[in-house]
Amino acid sequence: MRKLIFFMHTSLDGFVAGLKGEMDWINIDDEMFDFVATMTDKADTALYGRVTYEMMQTYWPNAGKQPNASKHDKEHSAWYNKVSKVVLSKTISEKGLDNTKVIGDQLADNINKIKKQDGKNILIFGSPTASHSLLSQGLIDEFWLFVNPVLLGQGIPLFKGVTETTKLKLIEKKTFSCGVIALHYETKHN
Repeated sequence: MRKLIFFMHTSLDGFVAGLKGEMDWINIDDEMFDFVATMTDKADTALYGRVTYEMMQTYWPNAGKQPNASKHDKEHSAWYNKVSKVVLSKTISEKGLDNTKVIGDQLADNINKIKKQDGKNILIFGSPTASHSLLSQGLIDEFWLFVNPVLLGQGIPLFKGVTETTKLKLIEKKTFSCGVIALHYETKHN
């Protein structure tokens, strides 16, 4: 069965963005881009909430074609353009969207159907609101948390509205030269 793997940058005090959604505090460098590329190589589906999907759509489809495109831009743009995309939204339609499925209801049933299909892993990048819904229904199999060396004090929390205990097992950790520590956890399903 395919795994749903959650990728998220967080501040040390547990925020994924500032109060206005700002993410200018996130440390990213080539070492981290190369590391994430090893994860995208093992995935053929990207899952997003509507807001993150719309943000991704404004950049990634053409990022690799720009004259100043970095190695990462070229690689991730190529990956983004070929993978299947799943968007959790009750407000957009998949009509006119290329290689994209929109899920507006029956979240657990729909995600579990996708997980049972043949293929590689499913990655969810960011998308805090969608992630909260997935977590509350026990649909996330693994977490990669990129802890940035910053305290925000306030903002959008990493895990909002968690009402049940979710036990995790630390699988590995990686420290990047930019000061970010990646923590890889597996969900311990009962």
